[in-house]
Amino acid sequence: MSQTRRSFIAALALGTTTSAFPLLKEIETLDLNLDTNDDEILDAKDWVSKVKGSKKIVYDGTSFNKGFPIHWNWAFYQSNIDMKVPENDITAITVFRSMGISPAFKSALWEKYALGKFFSVSDPKTGKPSIRNFTNIPQKGDLPAGGTVGISEMLKKGSLFCVCGTATKIISGIIAKRESLDPDKVFQDFKDHIIEGIQIVPTGVWALGEVQAKGCGYIYAG
Repeated sequence: MSQTRRSFIAALALGTTTSAFPLLKEIETLDLNLDTNDDEILDAKDWVSKVKGSKKIVYDGTSFNKGFPIHWNWAFYQSNIDMKVPENDITAITVFRSMGISPAFKSALWEKYALGKFFSVSDPKTGKPSIRNFTNIPQKGDLPAGGTVGISEMLKKGSLFCVCGTATKIISGIIAKRESLDPDKVFQDFKDHIIEGIQIVPTGVWALGEVQAKGCGYIYAG
């Protein structure tokens, strides 16, 4: 892959949000393989095939946004349950992409690579850069509007979550370069710390297109 195409794909993966824009110069200095192998393609397509039912929505999480990409996933599910819709007729999806990928990873990774500082996410309990992923199994006061239902519980209810593989590779690469670490090893560390049940996909925009093609409505979640 040429440097020009690599930079173009990288810029698309991170988007042009205020938080992502300062990183674009760093992206230019990275030498990353952003190609997708056959197994990754098959796994991503299998994840898309799990979309079911007549009540389907996808939340586009391009930033952490106080945990709303997760909280609204629950809100859609619960609203339909309250309307007497059978659980097997509901699919709530959240796509973590661009600068919104941090909820996909376990707290151990947040602590190891100071993800709260990197993504400007403060811990509601301390007000300091978070070293825990409080959207996975939230405590009272962690999520907006007093929400206490996080990613792990929503996965058990049948919700789908995915994380952009390209953004993951880019951000792990930036962190590796800043810390003088091996980018391949840091990327593997990121993959090893994805919360069980969350699917890594080639790109978040690909996932958004695929699930909308299966009838999902679209909501921008920040």
